[in-house]
Amino acid sequence: MLGKVLNALAFQVGWLACVLGGTPWGLPTVTMIVTCHLLWLGIPGEWRWLVGFALLGALVDGTLTLLGGLRFTDASELTPVLPLWLWLLWPLFATTLHHSLAWLWSHPWLAMLGGALGGPSSYLGGARLADVELAPWALAVQAVVWGSLCGWLALRKETSRDRP
Repeated sequence: MLGKVLNALAFQVGWLACVLGGTPWGLPTVTMIVTCHLLWLGIPGEWRWLVGFALLGALVDGTLTLLGGLRFTDASELTPVLPLWLWLLWPLFATTLHHSLAWLWSHPWLAMLGGALGGPSSYLGGARLADVELAPWALAVQAVVWGSLCGWLALRKETSRDRP
């Protein structure tokens, strides 16, 4: 139980470091959180989830940025499309999948609803704190993306119970 609470708290600390501090704060904080997570809480093969979510984040947020759904006012970032601090949030989120959010995957409808509401809410709050402009349609896209993603995670959990 303590591990799940620490996992949730570590995610929140990492999210705040990225959103409020940008890459200078987010990079070392997320690096430390992910390293400690894998050493102390990680399960075998969990690193694959972190890599997969990092790639998915680059695709989803990179596409949204290229389409004008996300506009960054801070030009100090060295990345041409996606600020590193935003990309870091995806593997950080993946650290919660098998730990503080593990209970959610047994409830597919709740997982989809949580994703559809929580994903856009996180983007909206983060955008306001990080001075990022969000196109109104981007929140609807995020609702579909996160609702579908969380639904897939729950479905994957349900179907994996039947496997030997």
